[in-house]
Amino acid sequence: MSEGLPHPLGATWDGLGVNFALFSANATKVELCLFDANGERELERIELPEYTNEIFHGYVHDARPGTVYAYRVHGPYAPEAGHRFNPNKLLLDPYARAHVGELKWDPAVYGYIQGHKKSDLSFSDVDSAPYMPKCRVVDPAFTWGRANNPRVPWERTILYELHVKGFTKRHPAVPDEMRGTYAGLGTQEVIDYIRAIGVTSVELLPVHTFVNDEYLVQKKLHNYWGYNTIGFFAPDPRYAMSPDFAHAEFKQMIARLHDAGLEVILDVVYNHTAEGNELGPTLSFKGIDNASYYRLLPDNPRYYINDTGTGNTVNLSHPRVIQMVTDSLRYWVDEMHVDGFRFDLGTILAREPHGFDEQSGFLKACSQDPVLGGVKLIAEPWDLGPGGYQVGGFPPGWAEWNDRFRDTMRAFWKGDLPVREVSDRLCASAQVFNRRGRKPWASVNFITAHDGFTLNDLVSYNDKHNEANGEDNRDGHDNNHSWNHGVEGPTKDPKINAQRERTMRNLLATLLLSQGTPMLLAGDEFARTQKGNNNAYCQDNEIGWIDWNICKKGDAMIRFVQMLTRLRREYPILRRGRFMTGEWNEALEVRDVTWINANGTEMQESDWDDDNMRCFGMLMDGRGQETGIRRRGRDVTLLFVLNAYHDIVEFTMPDCTDGKHWKLLFDTTEPEMTREQSFDIGDAYTVTGRSALLFRLNA
Repeated sequence: MSEGLPHPLGATWDGLGVNFALFSANATKVELCLFDANGERELERIELPEYTNEIFHGYVHDARPGTVYAYRVHGPYAPEAGHRFNPNKLLLDPYARAHVGELKWDPAVYGYIQGHKKSDLSFSDVDSAPYMPKCRVVDPAFTWGRANNPRVPWERTILYELHVKGFTKRHPAVPDEMRGTYAGLGTQEVIDYIRAIGVTSVELLPVHTFVNDEYLVQKKLHNYWGYNTIGFFAPDPRYAMSPDFAHAEFKQMIARLHDAGLEVILDVVYNHTAEGNELGPTLSFKGIDNASYYRLLPDNPRYYINDTGTGNTVNLSHPRVIQMVTDSLRYWVDEMHVDGFRFDLGTILAREPHGFDEQSGFLKACSQDPVLGGVKLIAEPWDLGPGGYQVGGFPPGWAEWNDRFRDTMRAFWKGDLPVREVSDRLCASAQVFNRRGRKPWASVNFITAHDGFTLNDLVSYNDKHNEANGEDNRDGHDNNHSWNHGVEGPTKDPKINAQRERTMRNLLATLLLSQGTPMLLAGDEFARTQKGNNNAYCQDNEIGWIDWNICKKGDAMIRFVQMLTRLRREYPILRRGRFMTGEWNEALEVRDVTWINANGTEMQESDWDDDNMRCFGMLMDGRGQETGIRRRGRDVTLLFVLNAYHDIVEFTMPDCTDGKHWKLLFDTTEPEMTREQSFDIGDAYTVTGRSALLFRLNA
């Protein structure tokens, strides 16, 4: 060994040996532990010889890719002062590119003695190495070939949220040994299907290495979603056909998706780790430098600030922690070629000791970063801390999940909400996002996501049914704005099933034809079910996996979704890069959007104030200004009609300059029209109760 360098952090092979570098501001000594290829037998311990700028480092000559390693870190064990160093506990490198083995839950992985009268103040001297996963040095070499990042413009983006394992675990076209893996997601049949739907960007639930919670293992369940990260640089080997080569398999999946023109967005969890609170295990950060990596109570640092609801909160106020997160993000972009990130509990990342701050250190670091500035950044803009709900509060350059769109549209189509709030949601929630030069794409609209009901279950259940989670149905959201249409769960009643299918089409049409960035949950396009479970986080089984045994109803739904995505592609007015305001443009003598009453006239203030109003039209004028340049647009004019009333409404086709006829593009009552229908201005169209329609203006 020689001194090596304090940078880059992690284990870096240079062709001759490996440089090891580990940050710790409060440790007194760091030992590098080398293991056999399987990570079962410790071969050697080497003290890292040098300490520079709070980084321990050393260079091991002749070490090479495949080397299995971990650390033991010495320092004070003083929980009441925020320090939990314990060299008996083997620790994972925060910068590890690959992990070997799985965590085995045992009292040895805890830094204290479980059951001791002093609880976490006690000190465990049992070696945790036999029960711990290890790290592996990787060779980053990979031939990317001709595949390039698709770089889909935000205005054209349609997100498709899926789970790597659950998407292919039951897919009939995927070979058995590849099901549920990165390789399975990269098979041609799977990619062809995703492309055929019309989406542009695949958003993967967490693939960073994570651990199964001990309480779930005891109940013979698993952390299926993966929101329990322990390695921010390593693709989880459980999703690899060949776990020892997960790194390369992930890259191959990315290359194949890119070759098909599909972007890959990662759902990332930098807000907390799998180490929990003071009673949690010591796996990595807690034993390396607890006081730096986590937010601790200022007046009692024995305990953790829990703004995440998981026991701990990562300390994004510390410069080295910010560096770790941004290094991780750049790594996944530069080395793994991903196209963007969705940040779980994103408010945490912008939280300083005084609360949420859109000028936080992390957000500043991202805003000026030349690598991160070129990829998609999407925040889940809420957490459990004070002032944690921040929809619309992120700075320019960020998109945000818009749960207001979800709740508004669900309530409207259920018949519980008048039209005033709906109009703003159709226009990318301009009242929330139209500031500081932000664009409509900043609003990521969704009806369903992994967390909650599927689309089918949303229209089939009034209540959640999470009994399989083993928590007596107490977990999961209660306020779902769901509606079973008369029967709880599956039914053979053809009338109820027809109503449910139409409501699903209404919700899908609203999602894909609204301004903003739509996100579709995988399987919703053919009405998959989770049997009423709205919190399937621990269901690594047929509840959580997609069933590809698609019936005729599902095939019809797929065709409807394909039609909607095609319309969004064909008509740029459905994906404007400029907020629609409805204001009269004096210079151009045009209004970009006009709200139409069922009598064919422009809605008045009394209409907006009518709590019984359930049917209206959104007239999007193609002549409206498209960009900052003051000139009329050349788009097609469209009329989107929504009727959440339970009965028919006679809707008068409105007058509009430069057109005489309205052509019906679709009606959710008759999703597969067999004949073309056109209507003159002033004609009445009988709009079925609870249905949505789209018309195009023709000369």
